[in-house]
Amino acid sequence: MIFAFADPAVAALPIYVLDEAGLPAWLALQPLAVQNWLAATEFSAKLGDLALLQVSDGQLSGAVLGFGTVAARARQRFGLVKNIGKLPAGTWALASDLTPRDQDEFALGWFLAHYRFGAYKSIQAPPKVQSLRCPKACNGPKILAMATAEYLTRDLINRPANDMGPEALEAAFRALADSFGADYSVIKGDALLEQNFPLIHAVGRAAAEAPRLLSLHWGRRGPKVTLVGKGVCFDTGGLDIKVPSGMVLMKKDMGGAATVMGLAHMIMALDLPVRLHVLVPAVENSISSNAMRPSDIVTSRKGLTVEINNTDAEGRLVLADALAYGCEEKPDLIISMATLTGAARVALGPDLAPFFTDDEASAAALQKGADAVM
Repeated sequence: MIFAFADPAVAALPIYVLDEAGLPAWLALQPLAVQNWLAATEFSAKLGDLALLQVSDGQLSGAVLGFGTVAARARQRFGLVKNIGKLPAGTWALASDLTPRDQDEFALGWFLAHYRFGAYKSIQAPPKVQSLRCPKACNGPKILAMATAEYLTRDLINRPANDMGPEALEAAFRALADSFGADYSVIKGDALLEQNFPLIHAVGRAAAEAPRLLSLHWGRRGPKVTLVGKGVCFDTGGLDIKVPSGMVLMKKDMGGAATVMGLAHMIMALDLPVRLHVLVPAVENSISSNAMRPSDIVTSRKGLTVEINNTDAEGRLVLADALAYGCEEKPDLIISMATLTGAARVALGPDLAPFFTDDEASAAALQKGADAVM
């Protein structure tokens, strides 16, 4: 999808953003009709509250959005735009003096709030076209790149496994590389054994579509950054098969791959000064006569022997070979992303993404980056 802000020359309706503390003072400056109308609609400026404004003849004149309190904003990101889809079609412009960070969050939230995945719906609802002028202090190119990357990641994850197996993931990966003139390569099937990726081969060999390792190189200046994403396009659990309730959402087991592909899209779109390497082991953990078995012992790319005690622990196997390969280039930073274990959700819940590193400086940098966008 191609994102764009509205043409600044086009007339736009104002959106006023009001926090709970500032609402009374703002109301005191408004016509009595506005005061009465917002009182009737019980608008209290709680985070995400939305009310439309009209002039005396009933014509739409703008909207007000609740900015809540500092405490409310700290508890949820994008709370300001959670009801933005209720705005009528048209062109809108932020009319309040928010900080640059809040303007960026508002603009990004605007685009993310409009995400829909309707590729498989027989009847498509007609789109309601809402456009936004780029807020004055907003970093427009960055926001557009982030929104595009987010949509790419979501679209990849939302596609069912019959349309997003290893072959389709490879096609999406190749399209990403071609979009930015990046170098691309793939190692597929038995070539994985020939080139010493035995764990990736072991996990994916039972599937109808051959396992493969996807690789992308881009950039000629700056530090070496390697991104590795788990690309298990569907996970039955293998011979240690999952129960139905544990298998129903396993199309999302390639979420790590989708995330690093989205991140790579953003890095390349913004032309960030890094030498980027993206690795995605793309497999399906299936069941067949040649599937890996519990108690099998496989020698990894690194030379370590690995005993397979549970075939449903396939993610760490494909990542082991990919990470070993990524480290051979001696990157300045290597990051792996994966839907690796349900234990993470048990420990931290669905809203916090756990991370681990044995390097304190890297941990501090990751935490600082996370705090900046929370």
